[in-house]
Order: sequence, then C-alpha cells, then structure tokens
Amino acid sequence: MRTRRVKEPIVGIARSGEEQRSIVDAVNLLPINEIVKAGDTVVITPNWVKAMAPYTATVVGPETLRELIQYLKTKNPKEIIVAVGSGGEETRSVFEGIGYNQVIQQEKVRFVDLNYGPYIDLHLEHPVVPMTKINRLFEELDVLISFTQLKYHEEATISASIKNIALGWPPAEIHGFPKKKLGIHQDLHGFITAMAKKTPIDLAIISVDKAMIGTGPSGGKAVSTQGLVVASTDPVAADAIGGRLLGFLPQAIQYLYSLHLEKLGEADPANMDIRGLTLEEAEGIFSMAAYGQEVILDKGNQIKDFHGTQPS
Repeated sequence: MRTRRVKEPIVGIARSGEEQRSIVDAVNLLPINEIVKAGDTVVITPNWVKAMAPYTATVVGPETLRELIQYLKTKNPKEIIVAVGSGGEETRSVFEGIGYNQVIQQEKVRFVDLNYGPYIDLHLEHPVVPMTKINRLFEELDVLISFTQLKYHEEATISASIKNIALGWPPAEIHGFPKKKLGIHQDLHGFITAMAKKTPIDLAIISVDKAMIGTGPSGGKAVSTQGLVVASTDPVAADAIGGRLLGFLPQAIQYLYSLHLEKLGEADPANMDIRGLTLEEAEGIFSMAAYGQEVILDKGNQIKDFHGTQPS
C-alpha cells in the first residue's frame, strides 16, 4: 500500500485576496517539491458533487482548477489527470455544465470519470462495505491531490478533503446516485475512515473562499471569505483545521477522531506545523464572513484540546 509523500502534519493557511492566488500561496507554504516530483503521475480529484455554480459553494471553480493545474505543470510531472466521480448526478453533466471541459481541453490534461471502470477491488475494514471497486487509475498514480471546498454535511458533519476522496472514488455505476445503494451511508463515518486508510492523500487543499454553512453538501448557505485557503501534507490535519472554522473540535467529527486515534493523521493543532496565517486569524476571518462577528476557539497559544479545555 502506498503512503503519503510527506508524513509530517504541515498546514499552510493563506488569504491573498482571490482564490487562485491563495491556492498557490497556501501550497507554497508546504514542502511542495517533496510532494510533487519530476516524472510523477499526479491525480487531482476536485469536488464536483452536482452541476451547481461555484458561487453556491457546491463545487470548486473551473478557473481555480486551471490555476492549480498550471502551478503543478511547473513541477514537471509526467502527467496530470483530473479524476472525479460525481455523487449527485452524472459526472459528464457537471463536467460540461460548469465548464470544466474547457479547462481540461485547453490545459491538455487527461480526464477520468471515476464512476466507471476499468476497476480494481479495494478491500476495506468495514462491516457493511468490506470491498468496493474503484478505478484502476489508483494503481497508476504517484501523487493524489484532494481539492474541495469546506462545507457542513448533513451526515458526515463536515465535507472536506478526506470525504471528497472517500465518496468521490467509489463508482456510482455500482453504488448508484447518490452512492447509497450498497450501504456506504449505513455507517458513513466508518466507511470514510476505512477509505482513508487505503487511499492516502498527498496534498489536501480546502478552499474556504466559498464555504457552505447551515447544511450541505449542496443545499446550504454560501459564505465568501475572499480567498481563504487551507492546504496540508496531512489530510487529517487539513480537515481538523476546516472543522475548527466551522466550530467543531475533532471529536465532533467521528472519522477524523478515529483516524487520529489510529495515528493515521494529526487532528490536534498543537502538534501541527501551521504556517502563514495563524489559526486565530483564520477563525476570525471565517466567523466574520459567516456570522458578522468573531467566534474564535483558539486565541494565540491557547489552543483548545479535544475536550474544549484551554491551557491556563
């Protein structure tokens, strides 16, 4: 089984006025040359849940995806592949309806619809779904990038980098739309945990430029932070920071807490190398945009632990 390129939980938080610039600035805070190397096959899985405009915070923006592709080209990979399996409707509808097809064609990168084969069998530590088929592209990639927005989720608590891969790769051809046919949602947190163990993410990018609150993954209220982005070498760390912006400590997000306890990622910000904006600054920016007032969990070095206690 493959492992993440960089095991240390390094987090970059940037806000550079526009989403495209912030993506690059957040990723540049990481040891990117250790993550993406010349000759790599790089797979980007952006969040395309259904064909709703990016300003709704339902899907990532086409032009931001273009910026990420252009940035990755500077690292001289062998190939860049955009691979997506939409859960809300046929991937092609999202692909063409939002304009991603133009980006793919103009940037001359390959596109793979993960909702269809050819497949390999992925065996999981999960009582309801002990095995799922996924596209055999998984065996060919060197670097897996999850690129998504931050959202509330009505079942998974939050939708961020880990859920994006865990629900994006199982094929709708087999699991149905919205991938509930064979039991994924009977123990969704357990399934996300099981998938995360087998599909390590090398680079987690979470856009908070357009985030979703209230509910999700597609029916909530969009919040604009004008370019706030979180990127990390550790998807558990990335999602834990995203969860904090939404007001959740790690134990509130069952799959994050499980992965942390199994030492498959770091959910405690006190143990992360956070670069760029501070956690307090990010929480202030997001809460002002979402609620019109600052709601800050962590002030300076006073970072709450898993039970909400701050050191004296």
